[in-house]
Amino acid sequence: MVKKKKPTKAQQRKIKQRRSMFLAILALFVLGLALVVLMQFRAVEKPKPYTQDIPEQYVAIYQRAAKEYGLDWFLLAAVHRVETKFSTVEPMISSVGAIGPMQFMPCTFVGWSADGCPATGGVGTFTDDDLVDPAIIKKYGGYGVDANGDGKADPWDLEDAVFSTANFLADNGAKDGKEAQAIFKYNHSNVYVKDILFYRDEFKKAWNKDIATK
Repeated sequence: MVKKKKPTKAQQRKIKQRRSMFLAILALFVLGLALVVLMQFRAVEKPKPYTQDIPEQYVAIYQRAAKEYGLDWFLLAAVHRVETKFSTVEPMISSVGAIGPMQFMPCTFVGWSADGCPATGGVGTFTDDDLVDPAIIKKYGGYGVDANGDGKADPWDLEDAVFSTANFLADNGAKDGKEAQAIFKYNHSNVYVKDILFYRDEFKKAWNKDIATK
């Protein structure tokens, strides 16, 4: 019987290294397999319904604007949700040039008779200072509102933007109960109108249910 030689220390180290490498490769394989299975599961998983609540810090702004212009404040919350997901979309500039949390075209905010408005499709050629100047907005008949009294009507300021949206919707029929008409004027899309009314109704139901349980 031939007696096996005991591996040298160097050989033992190599054996341990090979074993460790094998275990590491095996672990990576198992992890990769688990990820594939998880991805396949998610691929067939039904999308979850939207459940985000209205951010509490915005409610007072919606309510004040709605009271000022005779609207349903849930309508303003719905516009904010659909336009920028409650100001969480960055940057808040659309492909056609709409800006701010409520996505106003600059010329709608300042007034369509302002410099360059029809020629630029609503972006205008006026200065940044003119964009927020209440006197300029009044001159050109825009919908921009200085809601917080800081001397500027700023489409990037949420309070100003929400009040400006309320001003627009009210002037285009919402204060008289013609909400769908006013929403269509805000964005000429029937799908957009349906989306706004859907979120308005969902927010209202959730809010009233929450109030009833308190």
